[in-house]
Amino acid sequence: MNGVAVAVLVFLFLLVTVMGFAAARWRRADLTSLDEWGLGGRGFGSFIAWFLIGGDLYTAYTFIAVPATMYAGSAVGFFAVPYTIVIYPLIFLFLPRLWSVSHRHSYVTPADFVEGRYGSRSLGLAVAVTGILATMPYIALQLVGIQVVLQVAGFGGSNGFVKDLPLIIAFVVLAAYTYSSGLRAPAVIAFVKDALIYIVIIVAVIYLPHKIGGWDHVFSAVKTSFDSFNKDNAGAIANKQASGKALFTPPVAQWAYMSLALGSALALFMYPHSITGVLSTKNRGVIRRNAALLPAYSFLLGLIALLGFVAVAAGVKVDNPQQSVPQLFENEFPSWFAGVGYAAIAIGALVPAAIMSIAAANLFTRNIYRAYFRPDATPGEEATVSKLVSLVVKLGALIFVLALSKSFAINLQLLGGVWILQTFPAIVVGLYTRWFHRWAVLLGWAAGMVYGTWVAYDQASPAQSHFGSPLAKFPFTDTLVYIAATAFIINVLVAIVLTVILRALKVTDGVDETSPDDYAADIGDESVEPEVDPHGVAHA
Repeated sequence: MNGVAVAVLVFLFLLVTVMGFAAARWRRADLTSLDEWGLGGRGFGSFIAWFLIGGDLYTAYTFIAVPATMYAGSAVGFFAVPYTIVIYPLIFLFLPRLWSVSHRHSYVTPADFVEGRYGSRSLGLAVAVTGILATMPYIALQLVGIQVVLQVAGFGGSNGFVKDLPLIIAFVVLAAYTYSSGLRAPAVIAFVKDALIYIVIIVAVIYLPHKIGGWDHVFSAVKTSFDSFNKDNAGAIANKQASGKALFTPPVAQWAYMSLALGSALALFMYPHSITGVLSTKNRGVIRRNAALLPAYSFLLGLIALLGFVAVAAGVKVDNPQQSVPQLFENEFPSWFAGVGYAAIAIGALVPAAIMSIAAANLFTRNIYRAYFRPDATPGEEATVSKLVSLVVKLGALIFVLALSKSFAINLQLLGGVWILQTFPAIVVGLYTRWFHRWAVLLGWAAGMVYGTWVAYDQASPAQSHFGSPLAKFPFTDTLVYIAATAFIINVLVAIVLTVILRALKVTDGVDETSPDDYAADIGDESVEPEVDPHGVAHA
């Protein structure tokens, strides 16, 4: 254990803990209201939203997994950079519409919108359950990110409880200030998190390559290392018992690369935590400005990915590729700055984990508890249930990490991407047209979920476990593509065909509670009158 590095890590962790609890006093409001606790009062401006949404999307696991994939020799891992660029023009178009209709009708979750748009409580339940299932392993991966940093920093020992104690303490702290302050806590902490990450990464991509001989040497060393590995393991690679390493995406993987980038871009803002960050903003202009500014994080992500190659060139040796970047910091940085690097990754897990748990709790409260058990629940009761469920969600994620192998959480997170994309037709298409029949959308969702889950399970090879890869062969071809993209195509085709059939049979469709004006409304728009929800609360 490096005492200086650990002291810096602990100090910065304690700093954000204090900030998390103090956030309850920021912009004083009644945190017994779900709008205030779960959406920060829907009042965040461009500056706060940029840190919050960026901190929400670019998680600690991103900063570990992307360079770890490059370190392990898979150039396909670089797909994360183009997909985060592709998504921003898309969200510039559809998220302002979702904000407007949600503001107009007091929707807290994407499932609220789907239920109101299609007049289908069952479809709303499907979207809510999908969101919760996809979010749970994502939260677990944030704890995995913290655990990796703690292991490299030297915490723990051979005893199981002692080894896991630092992670348990981090969990308790996260749970406490999320319960206390709601969405305000990650909004405040995001400032520190993003500042630390930008400082660490910019210093890393300038200082570390210079220290080991420059970028020329980095790429030469990586090529030599990968070529040597491929030569030594030629037989296993030919028999598909091992994967080769490559600096560039080989032709056979280009469709996989493209479909991963596009499918992930379409899925990113279907995650409930992404939408929670968006719905916390105060107007449509904030969303548009953030869509224009958030690509700055994509630039940062490109630099982060290259740290995987720097770790190879620096001779970092780890059994688990996820430890490559923290170990690189440990080996090459001065002790005090290594501590800053550890803190950047660990704190980078706290922000998204808090938002994810809040988003999952809101889905449960609004679209399961209130929809099926307590239709007359008061706003205070909703907030209380969400607070308690947020604790349960985080506890479940902790059990995931401590009781099961890390590969299980990683594999389920990959499957989560397959699942969450299947909500795209219901949410995004629903923002523009009500042509789809509600039962067709529900059955399309079911077809995509079943196909995606089955293929993800069944495509295992001798070198992979079940659910171990996001890729599989496109039907009737030998081309590898992203499983979620194929499932999405099936989802849409089923929805289109069944809509035609159901409308021809004149099967009763649900009642749409929205109107065309709702999708373009903004604060101060005189064409939109305040609405009073069933609990008597007026909403602009």
